[in-house]
Amino acid sequence: MTQGPAGIGNQRVALAHDYLTQRGGAERVVLTLARAFPASPVHTALYEPSATFPEFDSVDVRPLSLNRWRVLRRHHRLALPFLAGAMDRGRIDADVLLTSSSGWAHGIPTSGRKIVYCHAPARWLYQLDRYAGAERGTTLRSAAINAVTRALGPGLREWDQRAAQSADRYIVNSTVIQRAVAEVYGIDAEVLPPPPANLVAGAAPEPLASVTKAFVLCVARLLPYKNVDKVIDAVARVPGVDLVIVGDGPERPRLEQQAQRIGGTVLAGRVSDGELRWLYENCLGLVAASYEDFGLSPLEAATFGKPTAALHDGGYLDTVVDGRSGVFFEVPEPDAMAAALERMTSVTWNADAIRTHAETFSERRFIARIRAVIEEELERR
Repeated sequence: MTQGPAGIGNQRVALAHDYLTQRGGAERVVLTLARAFPASPVHTALYEPSATFPEFDSVDVRPLSLNRWRVLRRHHRLALPFLAGAMDRGRIDADVLLTSSSGWAHGIPTSGRKIVYCHAPARWLYQLDRYAGAERGTTLRSAAINAVTRALGPGLREWDQRAAQSADRYIVNSTVIQRAVAEVYGIDAEVLPPPPANLVAGAAPEPLASVTKAFVLCVARLLPYKNVDKVIDAVARVPGVDLVIVGDGPERPRLEQQAQRIGGTVLAGRVSDGELRWLYENCLGLVAASYEDFGLSPLEAATFGKPTAALHDGGYLDTVVDGRSGVFFEVPEPDAMAAALERMTSVTWNADAIRTHAETFSERRFIARIRAVIEEELERR
């Protein structure tokens, strides 16, 4: 992992990310960084092309030696005991290393300055109950995560603290994470919200044949803290409205059983950008009920002029404007969500005003600030 970082002028800039084994907001940020620095390889612990965005096919992705184990590529949580050591051995030779991290890539050593774009301090170390879903009762998955993390936790927390302090500069995606980074690491970080996916100028819309009625959209990984089960119950209480869920994850079998029992729900799983574009274009609005550090999906909806019914918590406070781009509900419970959805679907929204709100989070603004930060760090080198 010592070759090929791109340059600003004659300076070398390298990129890194935890692992590319899923599709989510963090992976979209990495694609944005790759567009900002097209000659830079992206260093990562694990890379499974079939499980992440196809756009990475055109990026020079350089995984660590862990990647030779297919089981880890397919089930990255199994790699938890090995990731800290792998990152320590993955030194990158560059003038500036820019890492996209939720708990691992910030530990990669470098010969130059290190900038961390932090999506969140490691949830498995500092929000274990929420991450494992322990608040929903014990499942095999939550029990395994709890057992491994509690056994390795003290050593990993010590490693994580050292990794954070090795950075020359921290940038975070939201005010929620700014507070978390200050509390967990004692670091004062700059807030730079990531841009929503540029679906409008991307792939052509692709209709989903399984969607035939008026619907609201939910875009979320199928994990316990995303509260998708509560969303299914809530939408079932709103007359004349169906639900389409985009995303995959370990909760899918349970949610499929719930959806079959209640009706009116389509679990679309992973979709292409063209299909996601069509869903945003044709939905009545988005419902966002998870505990998020940054509320990215409401911005994606807003680029299409669509409102969001969002949990009045976390990153949604940064990305949803009550009455302008959406409505809030106070708790992620079906009755509260259903009331918010009825308000959202009964109002005539100003689509242009919603799009204007989304434009304040543009990719152009994000890239310009990242480039300016890198120039500042190069001057300090």
